[in-house]
Amino acid sequence: MAAPAAPAAGETGPDARLEAALADVPELARLLEIDPYLKPFAADFQRRYKKFSQVLHDIGENEGGIDKFSRGYESFGIHRCSDGGIYCKEWAPGAEGVFLTGEFSGWNPFSHPYKKLEYGKWELYIPPKQNKSPLIPHGSKLKVVITSKSGEILYRISPWAKYVVRENNNVNYDWIHWAPEDPYKFKHSRPKKPRSLRIYESHVGISSHEGKIASYKHFTSNVLPRIKDLGYNCIQLMAIMEHAYYASFGYQITSFFAASSRYGTPEELKELVDTAHSMGIVVLLDVVHSHASKNSEDGLNMFDGTDSCYFHSGPRGTHDLWDSRLFIYSSWEVLRFLLSNIRWWLEEYCFDGFRFDGVTSMLYHHHGMGQGFSGDYNEYFGLQVDEDALIYLMLANHLAHTLYPDSITIAEDVSGMPALCSPTSQGGGGFDYRLAMAIPDKWIQLLKEFKDEDWNMGNIVYTLTNRRYLEKCVAYAESHDQALVGDKTLAFWLMDAEMYTNMSVLAPFTPVIDRGIQLHKMIRLITHGLGGEGYLNFMGNEFGHPEWLDFPRKGNNESYHYARRQFNLTDDDLLRYKFLNNFDRDMNRLEERCGWLSAPQAYVSEKHEANKTITFERAGLLFIFNFHPSKSYTDYRVGTATPGKYPFLCQCMCLLRCNI
Repeated sequence: MAAPAAPAAGETGPDARLEAALADVPELARLLEIDPYLKPFAADFQRRYKKFSQVLHDIGENEGGIDKFSRGYESFGIHRCSDGGIYCKEWAPGAEGVFLTGEFSGWNPFSHPYKKLEYGKWELYIPPKQNKSPLIPHGSKLKVVITSKSGEILYRISPWAKYVVRENNNVNYDWIHWAPEDPYKFKHSRPKKPRSLRIYESHVGISSHEGKIASYKHFTSNVLPRIKDLGYNCIQLMAIMEHAYYASFGYQITSFFAASSRYGTPEELKELVDTAHSMGIVVLLDVVHSHASKNSEDGLNMFDGTDSCYFHSGPRGTHDLWDSRLFIYSSWEVLRFLLSNIRWWLEEYCFDGFRFDGVTSMLYHHHGMGQGFSGDYNEYFGLQVDEDALIYLMLANHLAHTLYPDSITIAEDVSGMPALCSPTSQGGGGFDYRLAMAIPDKWIQLLKEFKDEDWNMGNIVYTLTNRRYLEKCVAYAESHDQALVGDKTLAFWLMDAEMYTNMSVLAPFTPVIDRGIQLHKMIRLITHGLGGEGYLNFMGNEFGHPEWLDFPRKGNNESYHYARRQFNLTDDDLLRYKFLNNFDRDMNRLEERCGWLSAPQAYVSEKHEANKTITFERAGLLFIFNFHPSKSYTDYRVGTATPGKYPFLCQCMCLLRCNI
């Protein structure tokens, strides 16, 4: 269909503005067809798309395209040249002088000065030794020395550092030049994008039942086989980008290009990803581009001696709730840094995509603080939207999907911004999925505030089905958020202290354990079947992990007792945890067989308040749930769209249609 003609000069009415927007945004008509209520905001989509297109055009004009622009890690930082020399480059617009020091120079701070270039860039070439070997060997410690305009001498880690470590009881991290002679070579190709996305949210450090920081190698050998057996086809790895404070759960990043050294080396992380690929499992990185740690000596903050550089200057550059720094997404070099970071993890470590953390904070100038989102469309447009951040997210999604069409991107957005998961060609954000963040809150609210007999079936169904048409959601009953100390997992809400005393198969079922196990299964299956187009579980929650998650900190005497996952409980045949674990596995395997996550949204035929039943159909399956605390039903009659015999598949219950 031909694009509509541009409005004549002087035409400024609503119809003219709509026509202009349709002319500028290639597939906006499709978005407005899906949701006509967005028509009054067509000019907003037009402005966003034109700005996105303009930035892409400017990158092409000035940098030779986004492909070259996103390779910043190939020149910035330090690199071994073919002649054995070392090339160094930094962006420090507020610096008076830049130097490289380290073990190679006996820590002489001024022996190797950088040359000042245009646009705040600095470069240094260090010739090789006489035998053509590099002056800076693999594993050598380094620092960038900044002399500020106020005369301070500052020791910094390069923002592009690829490996940093904290030794012994040191407060700060050390920058290690990582250039092994025999880098890891990937053996297995990337799996194809799963038809149905079943995500196992994972944290390497807590993956052992022992009270310690587990390693990449431990995860590869011990946890990957469990994930495969459970039927998950995707892993979301948390806390990989280096963070100085372990208890931040990986959300206070200090070195964006460095894989966390507390779990092992970069080569060991590559082996983990490669091994997952060999099992047909895709691996997503939990990427944090919404903010950065305030650390200066081993972080980005004050890198060049100013409070700006990578961040907004003044109050706008600080997140009041997180006590962290906020990127200035309109900055050319910040765009280079963040887009190169996206490409780095995709290409160097072969990740298959990203879960973007803190997207709500990025999208709005108010960062979502003190804001309730009612669903009124006016909340998603206007001056409260940080369009620079939104354009960055569009660019990041465009880059990821251009480089690797099968890559997967997920937005952690609580606001529900329309079109965030629509293609950029429609003026959307370009994400593949968003997290259905209202669902776990609903389950916690029901368990915390209501008796079983007072659960509202219609309200449960509304929460599980309340998502935008054709914008995919990842549903989950609980994630890492509900596992943290100060909150309770579903298993803890359901069974609490009896998990410590009555989970033995040698003891009779108590009413609390019986109810807890059955509701745990039902909550997971109805969330899996009705809540979205993807499903997520946090490691250990599948078997009702009996303890909360709490990282070592002063408040718990630096204990690792709760910073672990007790997988050993599922291996003990005398404990009932194995029944929850097996149910989770059977649920995922049934989805793999029937594909309800990739099927159209379910048709809900019954939500009976008196009987406490919910019935729906999806992907040729008839799901019937009885949430009544005391009544069972025989010969229960429900309507179906298609006649036939429906063999029973699992308790809760789920029936597969077999036409005869």
